[in-house]
Amino acid sequence: MKNVTITVDHAALEWVRIEAAKRNTSVSRLVGEMLADKMRHDDAYQRAMHEWIADTSSFQSSGQPYPSREETYAERLDRFR
Repeated sequence: MKNVTITVDHAALEWVRIEAAKRNTSVSRLVGEMLADKMRHDDAYQRAMHEWIADTSSFQSSGQPYPSREETYAERLDRFR
């Protein structure tokens, strides 16, 4: 592990100290865990986005034209009538 120095405003430092005390851990460990969680979240989001972009199956129309906006909404409105 590496050590880093960060600059935070007074309110953020006070919050992280209280939060670390509630969790019975150090400020350093808590900040490290928060950064690791953020990294995992961002990585998972990027993977999901790339998978979605790569999945073109939902965009295939089998050569048929897509319905117009009016047709789509007319079908939806007919369901409620």
